[in-house]
Amino acid sequence: MCPEKSPKLSKDTRIPGEPPPEQAPHKEYDIDIYRAWCKKCGLCAAFCPRDCLALDEEGAPQVVNPERCTGCGWCELHCPDFAISVRERVKSPPNEEVD
Repeated sequence: MCPEKSPKLSKDTRIPGEPPPEQAPHKEYDIDIYRAWCKKCGLCAAFCPRDCLALDEEGAPQVVNPERCTGCGWCELHCPDFAISVRERVKSPPNEEVD
């Protein structure tokens, strides 16, 4: 005999009619590749869990999906040549006009 499954309860605790809370802004990252230091081993592309990097026809890494980067740093951590770095993109505040 199978135990009955209990109904799933909604985790939404908003008051009916209240707008949903704003989500935190998505962080963006820049991936810099120092070509002069890179010996084209391919470890950065192999370790990237989000497929942000790919190897070109010469075996050099290139950034192909920068918007998918979560800043995990696996590419940077595994690069034996210190030829790659990942940093959070700094967004400048919008300029306000002063009268």
